[in-house]
Parts: sequence; C-alpha cells; structure tokens
Amino acid sequence: MKRLLLIALAGMTLNTYAANPHKEVLEGPFATGTQVTAQCLVCHEDQATDVMKTSHWTWELEQKLPDRTVLRGKKNSINNFCTSISGNEPRCTSCHAGYGWKDNDFDFKDKTKVDCLVCHDTTGTYVKDPAGAGEPMAKLDLAKIAQNVGKPVRDNCGSCHFYGGGGDAVKHGDLDSSMSYPDKATDVHMDSDGNDFQCQNCHTAEKHQISGNAMGVSPGGVDHIGCENCHDSAPHSNKKLNTHTATVACQTCHIPYFAKNEPTKMRWDWSTAGEDKPEAVDQYGKHTYQKKKGNFVWEKMVKPQYAWYNGTANAYMTGDKMDPNAITKLTYPIGDINDAKAKIYPFKVHTGKQIYDKKLNVFVTAKVYGKGGYWNDFDWNLAAKLGMEANPTMVEKGLKYSGEYGFAETEMWWRINHMVSPKAQALNCNDCHNKGSRLDWQALGYQGDPMKTKQGPKHKQP
Repeated sequence: MKRLLLIALAGMTLNTYAANPHKEVLEGPFATGTQVTAQCLVCHEDQATDVMKTSHWTWELEQKLPDRTVLRGKKNSINNFCTSISGNEPRCTSCHAGYGWKDNDFDFKDKTKVDCLVCHDTTGTYVKDPAGAGEPMAKLDLAKIAQNVGKPVRDNCGSCHFYGGGGDAVKHGDLDSSMSYPDKATDVHMDSDGNDFQCQNCHTAEKHQISGNAMGVSPGGVDHIGCENCHDSAPHSNKKLNTHTATVACQTCHIPYFAKNEPTKMRWDWSTAGEDKPEAVDQYGKHTYQKKKGNFVWEKMVKPQYAWYNGTANAYMTGDKMDPNAITKLTYPIGDINDAKAKIYPFKVHTGKQIYDKKLNVFVTAKVYGKGGYWNDFDWNLAAKLGMEANPTMVEKGLKYSGEYGFAETEMWWRINHMVSPKAQALNCNDCHNKGSRLDWQALGYQGDPMKTKQGPKHKQP
C-alpha cells in the first residue's frame, strides 16, 4: 500500500499536489473512520504516535496537586455534570480523539483508532455519532472528507469544546457555538470580521501537544498560555491601571461577562431526578427539569465569580473521602491575598447536587447511559453499583457500592479566558471601587474597598 501511494504521489504534478495533496492518494471508498486512518498512517505514522502521547488521546495527565502527584483527566475525574465516564463511555467518548472506546478494554496502543478527521476536516460535514464511542455518523462521505483535510479551524476544536458536558455552552460558559464565527462584541480576538484568530493562535502546538489546560480536568497541568505571551505586562497608558496588573488578572477587567449569546448551565441537581412531574423550560428554551436528569439552572450574560489564583489548583479525586454536610469543591483555585504569585481571576462556578455512597462517604461514579443505566431504569442503586464496578480507580481502591446512597452539594470552578470584550466595554474603576459591587472585597481578604482602606497585599504595594 505504501509503495502504491508513493507511486501515485510521484505521478502527480507539483501544482496538483500543492493544491490538494490527498485527493489523488486517498481514493476510498471508506466504510469506517479506522479505514481512513489506516491510509493516513502510510505517510503519517509519526504524527499518530505523537497524538497518542497527548491528553486528547489518553484523557489523563500527570499532575502535581498541592498534596500529591496524580494521573488525572477526563478518564478518571469526578464531575458534577454526568459524574464520570465510567460505564458511560459510548456517550462520553463521542468527544474522544479516537474510535471505539466503548469500555475499559479499549486499546490505547492501536494507531488505527486515532481520529485524524475530527481535527482536520475542512468540509464542515464530519460529525461523530453522539452515542457511538467516537465513531463517525453513518452515511458520511468519508472519502470526500479525507481528501479535503487541512489545518484545524475553530469549528474543529469547537465540535467538542463548545459542546462539552452534553450540549451547547453547558460546561465552560466562555466557549459555545457563538465562538465559531463571533463578532467583536463577543470576542475581540476571534472576531471573524477582525482579528479572526483560530484557536491555535494562542493554543500553540508542537508534535500535536496543544498548549493550555482546562482547570476542571487538569488542575495541576502546566499552562503556557497567558495574555503576556502577546501583550506587555504594563499595557495601559494610564499608570494607575498598570499598577493593577500585579494583583488583578487581565481577564478580570476584560471579560466582564461570559455566556454572552448562549445560556450556560450553572447548576445541576440530580436529587430530583426520577420524579413524575412535567418537564419544564426557561425563558431561553432550556430544560429546567427532566425526569432522567433532575433540575437545572441556566444563565446568560453571567458575571464571573472572583478568587485569588496563583496558577495552581486542587481537586477531589475519585475515591477521596467527602463530608456530605459540606460543599465539596471538585476543582478549585489556589491562592490568597498574601500569595505573591496570586492574582484576582474570573471563574464560572458550576454547582451540583450529586450521588454519594452514604457508608463509604465517597462520590459515586454513576452509570447513567445504556443497559442498567439510570436513564433507562431510574434505579440509583443499580446505577451506582454498575458505575463503581466499571471504574478502574474504584476497583483498584477496593471500593464497592455499599447499597446506600444520598446526594451532596458540589462545586466545580472553571477559569474564564475567552469572550474578551472590546476595551470600551471593560470594567471601569467604579464597577469595583466606591459604590461598585463587582468584587466582594471581604471574601478576597480585604477589610473593605482598598481605595478607602488603603489596604493591599504588602508584597505588591507600588
């Protein structure tokens, strides 16, 4: 096969190859994505090897948390959306950069399972099956898609990152379908009529290792992205504004709102699921109650919550003990007013109420999808048992469902980095100071408005 492809390439004119190097080589037809990848590997085996070293493939990353070093990622983290991928793989792995991750038997060493098309499709027609374990939808013209691959654009990244958590704008709040072709008011960098940044303008890549980490799954990941990669550390003509950059992140002033166009999910209460009452929708047309999922709260034009953040975070790990009478922070930023590396940073805080084991005092990785899943049987005991049995971490720690469950409050903190507003719409002095209420000064460790108290972090005084 490799020899035939090289002969075909040799017979092509230089101009034909430069215009479309794949059209004459990848003839098809292709019945599966794996068949496409098998031909990609003839010339691009090294690239597949690189992909398989990334967290887009492994769904885990070695991370240093404050109290331990862990392997953490989508593969083994607890969240307050659908709780865990364990037992729910065909649904959750529809966003995996591979084909066929149906259960714990998936072969992460099989290069033919790498999905090249999800990132490199330029036709806009490639779609993964929402419940197909990463496989493409049936009846796609895979030959046409393969023949027209190219550099990724926002829609390629957005096919997963805009729809994380089960739908448009569900998870992040600052990433949704409106970011495919945003206007300047939505995001000054990705403004499709202006700067027109693609994701990789900031999320630079080398050997398919893409810079940047979502704090929700990578709280201890090293993040090489920052405003100062492109902007000066003292970017303002006003010296007083420049003094703020020591303690205030650029995003705090320049992203005054997120979820500007599409409402984002702010709360998910699983404890009400299973009740036989009418499904309800809000003013945005979003469900506020579904029998199989419980109650939701959606918001639009959301003011972020603010906290000190020094670039590191901590997280609840699968199998950790929890206190059912307290709010468990599944991920949260580290830093305070006395931390020399910390700045005031904006976050989306997604709250939840989710199932836990009342005897073990650990959060349950519930099976919600498929045979025996809660969405089919509305049986929390069965969903808890099957989900924990399917979770490698639970099995490794010897944690078996006790037969008693309850529901407990949780929070997940998500950094807000996108939807940067035009500078004229940035926060001004009075949004935070004087009578402004944007910041909760006491919660941040101040006695009150530092403009009045003259209080500030001693190590950051001008």
